[in-house]
Amino acid sequence: MTIGRLLLATLLALLLAACSAGAPKDAEVVIPQGASIAKAGEILEDAGLVSASSFRNQARFFGSDDPIKPGEYKIEKGMDAGDILALFQSGKTIQRLVMVPEGMPSIMVWERLMAEKRLKGEIPVPAEGSILPDSYAFTTGESRAAVVGRMQAAMDKAFAELWAKRTPRTAVKDRNQAITLASIVEKETAVAAERRTVAGVYTNRLGVGMRLQADPTIIYPITKGKPLGRRILRSEIQAVNGYNTYSMAGLPKGPIANPGKASIAAVLDPEANDYLFFVAKGDGGHIFARTLAEHNANVQKWYALRRERGEME
Repeated sequence: MTIGRLLLATLLALLLAACSAGAPKDAEVVIPQGASIAKAGEILEDAGLVSASSFRNQARFFGSDDPIKPGEYKIEKGMDAGDILALFQSGKTIQRLVMVPEGMPSIMVWERLMAEKRLKGEIPVPAEGSILPDSYAFTTGESRAAVVGRMQAAMDKAFAELWAKRTPRTAVKDRNQAITLASIVEKETAVAAERRTVAGVYTNRLGVGMRLQADPTIIYPITKGKPLGRRILRSEIQAVNGYNTYSMAGLPKGPIANPGKASIAAVLDPEANDYLFFVAKGDGGHIFARTLAEHNANVQKWYALRRERGEME
């Protein structure tokens, strides 16, 4: 072996040894958009994981030509510079989730996003009914606007698919009406098997010109959909505001929450029933009635149950 080759082999051996020193601990690091290999090395060194020079050398002499991808990464103890470089090039970032339950109003979605410290940027409260309830992945440092954009794009896609399957029984004529009625169904029942039945009741009421008389429509103008935390006042039942379906016929002027796909599907294909009334029965479900006399009897049973529970005098 010539002296030149010997020196090169020695140099490569030293570089390999330097690059093979493993991370001394588990850690999470964020690689920003547009970061260079040198910048990524500095981030790793600042975090006490591997030296910036070893990371650069690994990339220069032993790494592939694939670019590193931005995001948040989990570095495990013992990973060397080569392992970390491969991880950054793979784009296998930490996936964190923000959850939007069915029926959550937009003001609470906004509060949840603003409270997530790993996200950045200001956002307005999203339009009511524009977000599809689901779990959404995000990475540290991502903008809140980008997350909201995915939530709204998901709703656009889901609604388009469901609208294409609507049946002649539906009472709604456009997206706003569909999302509005679906949001009422979502707030009125938490029982999955009841959604199409409840949607059928409201469809029947709309068909004969009856008022929907949905309690959640009273509450929405007061709290923007947050829990009221008290009994509804008589003055609130009588209030005229574009949402209260006790004081107006037809649908509210807009949604009162973000409904899930099942509730949207229910109003686009409501159950073919002849019910006009329903009341709670104490177990989360409802009793349905065709006539006011039947309904009044069911209401008295509900009141009796509440008195037994000590919920009313």
